[in-house]
Amino acid sequence: MYRQKHQQRMTLTALAVLVVPLAAACGSEKAGAGSGAARAEDPVTGVRWTIDSVTVDGTTHRAPDGAHLTLDDDGGVEGDYGCNLFKGRVTFEGDRIRLGDRETTLRACDEQVMDLESTLAATLGDGALRTDVNDGRLTLTTGSGDTVRLSGAGATPLYGTEWTVTTPAVDGRAHLTFDQEEGTVSGRLGCNHVNADATVRDGRITLGVPRLTRMMCEDSLMDGEKALTKLFNGTADYRIEGRTLTLTSENGTSVRAVAQR
Repeated sequence: MYRQKHQQRMTLTALAVLVVPLAAACGSEKAGAGSGAARAEDPVTGVRWTIDSVTVDGTTHRAPDGAHLTLDDDGGVEGDYGCNLFKGRVTFEGDRIRLGDRETTLRACDEQVMDLESTLAATLGDGALRTDVNDGRLTLTTGSGDTVRLSGAGATPLYGTEWTVTTPAVDGRAHLTFDQEEGTVSGRLGCNHVNADATVRDGRITLGVPRLTRMMCEDSLMDGEKALTKLFNGTADYRIEGRTLTLTSENGTSVRAVAQR
């Protein structure tokens, strides 16, 4: 549960720096405003970035295990500082991003981890961060030169990739491709072709009502296709690890797909 009230005194002091409001100017920016160059050249959205290290005043600290963040095109950011989860908003300013309105959980971990995540959170909140993507790695640099280094661990971008569903029932004949500009997903569910609206935000994908062709195939393939349609007309969590995409819907349907080389 994300913080709504000031509770749990033992964590408030350690986490105070995590939720310091950012400059009021960022609140007036519309998410994605002025972001054409950044998103065209630097694919920072739709990737689960593992946070490797944070460098402040020339000293580099290894990030806590499990620290990561994901940015989406609709202006959402979520992740893990190493102990506490967070979510908030991101605005795109040319080749820079700015994180704001962050909320965090209030877990208590050992002192070293708490110190590291406080440093990390403060650096991520230090105004506009210049983005530099190179060979699957992302560097965020503050105006004073401090950096946060992240890696995509070879993660495949969500958009523009043909994801082949690995469910045995559809025998590799189902695939999906997400289109960032159109805000849609299209492909095949095994027998029939499909097209639907797709909105990506806060690590989740909201899929609209599926528009399907009306072909008939063997019963096993139709049964597999029917199961896949349960992903649509609802919201699913998504995770990309390397070349594997996992979608888990609110109704419990879980689908794995691999990126075509």
